[in-house]
Amino acid sequence: MPVSLLNMLPPDLLPLDALLLVLTAGFTSLMTATLGIGGGVLLLVIMAQLVPIAALIPVHGLVQLGSNANRAIMTRQHIDWSLSRRFLIGAAIGAGVASLLVVQLPLEVIQLAVGGFILWMIWGPKPAAQVLTPLKTLFAGGLTTFFSMFVGATGPLVAAFVHRHSHDKMQTVATFAATMTGQHLLKGVVFSVVGFSFADWLPLIVTMVLSGMLGTWVGLNLLHKVSSVWFNRLFRIVVTLLALRLLWQAGETLLPRLLG
Repeated sequence: MPVSLLNMLPPDLLPLDALLLVLTAGFTSLMTATLGIGGGVLLLVIMAQLVPIAALIPVHGLVQLGSNANRAIMTRQHIDWSLSRRFLIGAAIGAGVASLLVVQLPLEVIQLAVGGFILWMIWGPKPAAQVLTPLKTLFAGGLTTFFSMFVGATGPLVAAFVHRHSHDKMQTVATFAATMTGQHLLKGVVFSVVGFSFADWLPLIVTMVLSGMLGTWVGLNLLHKVSSVWFNRLFRIVVTLLALRLLWQAGETLLPRLLG
């Protein structure tokens, strides 16, 4: 990693960890572009092992904003704009409510919330397939955006709604990217309003976004060529192990307090 970039790293982040984050951003963007889902969750759990927990959700959100915006631009001709507009109206309402409630939660509470939510997303029951009414789509946008302020990676939930309306893989990937771009943009606004400073993290975020742009370009070119079965299995195993590590770390802090 160039010396100039080393000098711009956040004070609590090791250079090797920063390099791993940049590579992970590219790989997870490739993964989402190819499979349609999963990259944001994997990026979140890897970031949770390396990034100070207070910065985890806002920094993850800004990186995902860049990744999804790039993917939305590349696939804009396939976006279902009417669905995206309804979803994002609801998202704006959810973000407004969350801005009144977002506070700096204790480290172990964030670890429990993120780890538990990810395990539920991976192994929990899946919603029944049905097309949502405009009002329910608006509600889905508000609810998922509200929860994204506290647990970060609501992408699989958003994808579940998008998949109900999309007719092919390209439309699914494009519409998902558009809705997530809006959701992460709103998240960035909320965290800026409540006082989180992105300045120390901006050089790393920009580098991760550029890596994600390359990953997206490669992933979209692989979209019709890759079988997702083996990848999905490996993804579930890796993400589960990382989420369990978060819960273990939270337990190491909470259990002595409860027992003492």
